[in-house]
Amino acid sequence: MVYYYADVYTASMTPRERILAVLIRQPVDRLPVDLWHTPEIGALLRRHCGVADDLAMYRALGLDKIVWVFMDYQTAEGERAGAQSGAGAEEGGSRTMWGVPLIDIEAGEAHYAEFGAAPLAGYETPESLEDYPFWPSVERFNYDLAVARAREAAQEFAVIGPWVSFFEIYCQLRGLEQSLMDLVEAPELVEAILDRVEEIQTGMMRRFFALAGKSVDLVFISDDIAGQTSLLMSPAHWKRHLQPRLKRWCDLIHAHGLKAFYHTDGAARRLLGPILDCGVDVLNPIQHACPGMEMEELKREFGDRVIFHGGVDNQFALPRGSAEDVRKEVRHCLDTLGAGREGFICCSCHNVQAGTPLNNILAMIETVQNEQAR
Repeated sequence: MVYYYADVYTASMTPRERILAVLIRQPVDRLPVDLWHTPEIGALLRRHCGVADDLAMYRALGLDKIVWVFMDYQTAEGERAGAQSGAGAEEGGSRTMWGVPLIDIEAGEAHYAEFGAAPLAGYETPESLEDYPFWPSVERFNYDLAVARAREAAQEFAVIGPWVSFFEIYCQLRGLEQSLMDLVEAPELVEAILDRVEEIQTGMMRRFFALAGKSVDLVFISDDIAGQTSLLMSPAHWKRHLQPRLKRWCDLIHAHGLKAFYHTDGAARRLLGPILDCGVDVLNPIQHACPGMEMEELKREFGDRVIFHGGVDNQFALPRGSAEDVRKEVRHCLDTLGAGREGFICCSCHNVQAGTPLNNILAMIETVQNEQAR
C-alpha cells in the first residue's frame, strides 16, 4: 500500500515521521505505538532484544517511541539532582532539585524513589519563602547534556522534554494533605509558591528551547488533578490557581513551534474542556477505568481538538490479563480513540510495572503494528 506524508511519496514511515504525522493529523501507514515503562521493564526488554541501550531496544521492537529528555541539575554542593522521581531525581543525590528528600522503596520486584517529609511544611506565609534554601537556579540546569540527548534521539524518534509541573511540585513541597487544605485556607501562599515554581521552570524552558532547536517536538506538563473516582480539587480552585499558568506555558511552548503534552491520571472529565482551552495538544493517559473517561465519549466530544496518548489499561489487562486480553484491549483503543486512523498514539496507560508478563507487552506492540492489515 502507498501512503503520502507531507506530500512526499513513501511506502513506509519512520517512527519519528509517524508520530509527527499524527500530531498534525496527516495520513499515516498505521497508528503509532509508544511504551512507558519502569527501569525493571526496560532491563527485561533489553535482555529480550539482546541489546545494551534503550534506543537500540526501541528500534528492535519497532516502537514509535517518544523519547524522554529529562533535565539534570547540579546543586550548590555539587550533587546531581532531577526534577521528579522517574525523571532522574532517583539517579542523583538525596533530594530533588526542589529540595524534596527521597526515600528508597522496594515492593516485590519494583524499586522506587518516594518523596520524604515535605520541606516547605513549616513555611506559612509568602514572606517566609525567602528563607527556603532549595529554590533551583536557572543557571544550574545541565542544558548541554539535555540538548545532546535530544539530538541523538531525534535522528530516529520524536523527542519530549523537559518534564515540568505546577501542582505536583507544590504537593511534594507541602505534602498532599496540606496542599489540598492550602487551596481552601491559604490561597495567597498557594499563589506565592506557584509563582516561584512557574518562574523557575519558565526560565529553564526558554533557555533549553533556544539551544535545542528542532531536536525537541513536545514538552511534558505533568500535573495530576484527579484520582481514581473524582477530581482532587474543585474546578473553581483549578481555574483560579492553575488554568492561567497552564495557558501561559502552552503559549510559550507553541511560540517555539512545539506541542504541549499534558498528563493527568484519573477521573478528570469535568476539567478536560478547560484544560484543552489552554492550548494542550496531546492528552495522556486516558485512564478509561475511571468514571467519565469512557473512550468512545472522549473521542466524540474532544477528538477534533486533541491527540490522545495512552489508553491501554495498566491496572488489569497488561499486568494481570492474558495476551489475548491485551489484544482485545488494544483493539478497543484503536477502534475508539483511534477511530478513523487518526488522532491517537497507542501506549500503555502510564508505566508498565515490574512483574508485567513479557508476552503481554509484546502483544500490545504487535497488535498495533498489525493494525494496518485489519
